[in-house]
Amino acid sequence: MSDEVTYDDAAEAEVIRGESRSDAPALEGDPGLGCHSGSEMEKAARMAGQSDLLDQYARDYPTGPHDKPQSMCPAFGSLRVGLRMKRVATVLSGSACCVYGLTFVSHFYGARRSVGYVPFNSETLVTGKLFEDIRDSVHQLADPDRFDAIVVTNLCVPTASGVPLRLLPDEIDGVRIVGIDVPGFGIPTHAEAKDVLAGAMLNYARQEAEAGPVPKPESGVSDRPTVTLLGEMFPADPVVIGQMLDPLGLAAGPVVPCREWRELYAALDCGAVAAIHPFYTAAVREFETAGRPIVGSAPVGHDGTAAWLAAIGDAFGLPADKVATAQNAFLPAIRGALAAAPIKGTITLSGYEGSELLVARLLIESGAEVPYVGTACPRTPWSEADAEWLRAKGATVKFRASLEEDCAAMEGVKPDLAIGTTPVVQKAKELGIPALYFTNLISARPLMGPAGAGSLAEVMNAAIAGKSRMDHMRAFFEGVGEGDTAGVWEGDPNLRPEYRAQNLKKLEKQQRARKAQEMI
Repeated sequence: MSDEVTYDDAAEAEVIRGESRSDAPALEGDPGLGCHSGSEMEKAARMAGQSDLLDQYARDYPTGPHDKPQSMCPAFGSLRVGLRMKRVATVLSGSACCVYGLTFVSHFYGARRSVGYVPFNSETLVTGKLFEDIRDSVHQLADPDRFDAIVVTNLCVPTASGVPLRLLPDEIDGVRIVGIDVPGFGIPTHAEAKDVLAGAMLNYARQEAEAGPVPKPESGVSDRPTVTLLGEMFPADPVVIGQMLDPLGLAAGPVVPCREWRELYAALDCGAVAAIHPFYTAAVREFETAGRPIVGSAPVGHDGTAAWLAAIGDAFGLPADKVATAQNAFLPAIRGALAAAPIKGTITLSGYEGSELLVARLLIESGAEVPYVGTACPRTPWSEADAEWLRAKGATVKFRASLEEDCAAMEGVKPDLAIGTTPVVQKAKELGIPALYFTNLISARPLMGPAGAGSLAEVMNAAIAGKSRMDHMRAFFEGVGEGDTAGVWEGDPNLRPEYRAQNLKKLEKQQRARKAQEMI
């Protein structure tokens, strides 16, 4: 009889075990493996009994031409969602370097609370002691006076090793325990990792609501039918959307991801869901299970607002004249704001936030020419209306766009302004093209209704007008920090072209040998 002290009966649950193999890939301590070694890590995860999880992720977040994350670690998305919620604790299980990086970035973006970490080594990982350590940590952390929920996240290595968070108790002393796996080899972008946690929380809250009465949010409940807003957005946008819904006799509900647990109940108790960001597949599944209709696109620009209000009216079965009243109340103001703040120039746009198509619509209605729109997020039914509108305006829309495709579009078009991720912006500035970072400079502005119609013009026009300054700087620094002059030199570098030629021949010989081997 064991004298081990246990908190629950999780140790008695049946654990799925994979068959041992001599050629199984090593996980811990192998410098060749990481979040970008997707095939080997995925192989290990399936051997560890994670096939159902990975198959579900493959359905929810289908990959594109590339199967590796090209943004920051995807787990940052779910980490940020948890850290923004009141009375929610976050615990990470993963390699120390990964946890350090995620913690650093979370605090860089304004997190003001601790991130829990359960360390491990090869022994605790292989023997199952890591799961026991995680279970002990949540029991120690579960204080109902401090927390409504604890989120435990498996990163790449624990997921690939099959650490079974599903065996954690659902709640401890009234504190909910939510376990999720967010591996870099299963979640393509950090934006979609937000959906992993949002969907898991909605699933938990939906089951609570189905089981009996639940408490109302601290902010109260609207006496009107509500529209839940799906997707993180600028704080003023939900307010503007609420104003546009008012003539319809509706109100804006909570924004998912939510800021407190009780808002999840109110989000589920809505009349319809507006998929402002259309990639929240797991969250949409929970809303559909709850019987809530989903409305795509968003009230951006003149055309977008008119179509969105009509779609909301259809979802609630409202009469056409009531919808027309709401449209007439806001469309003239939007048209006026667009006319008062025109944007002149050619712009390429790319990003990984999920709102790229909405921003592109607003730019085109402001007068800009937008030949290319790339988003790292996948195509979904709720983004089709935006994609069709953009294509009708002459834009090429690329879902699951890679960094290489975004850079190629920018270099091919040579726009007056490039909007994109950090490496796209860096490449553009090297070419003397004005560029703006999408996440910090575009996402941090209102986009909806009359407030959003003129919000982009000032920063866009100022950037485009800076082309001459870019040309001057590029001419001044021409040849510096490029090719052989990269790095710090007191004099001219010693060039050895004969070594380069010799190394090139060696590489060509190796390539011919590989091709010959493939033919055998």
